[in-house]
Amino acid sequence: MSKNDRPALSRRQLLVAAGSGMLMAAGVAAAPRAAHAGPAEADEAVKKLIGGASIKEGRVNLKLPQIAENGNTVPFTVSVDSPMTESDYVKSVYIISEGNPFPHVATFNFTPASGKAEVSMRMRMAKTQYVRAVATMSDGSVYQAKQEVKVTIGGCGG
Repeated sequence: MSKNDRPALSRRQLLVAAGSGMLMAAGVAAAPRAAHAGPAEADEAVKKLIGGASIKEGRVNLKLPQIAENGNTVPFTVSVDSPMTESDYVKSVYIISEGNPFPHVATFNFTPASGKAEVSMRMRMAKTQYVRAVATMSDGSVYQAKQEVKVTIGGCGG
């Protein structure tokens, strides 16, 4: 079969197909969802990450500013007290931001070869909210730290 033997789309068929595609895209974009997550959504995100493990306080150090002038770039540092040996080390640290549209902000994975379980970066925050750092250890235990950050200007388009 040569190129000229293919049936051609009429202008009407092309316009109908393009219009249908745009309507589908608009429908997906307009699908309702919460503007911001809350504590319940954050709890659900943590549960998906750690399963049924119980969470203890301690070992996790979370440093955030108490007031963020601009939520577009909020610095944080998280570290976990651990000897980072083959038998006792931090496997993962999850950052959960309770007021953002999507609460699971980041995951950091470690091994004993990491030497130290510490990371610093910046994130966006939509509004005043609690931020959690949840650490899973090699023995299956889970620890967390939680801190509130007051955001004066939201950084997530809201």
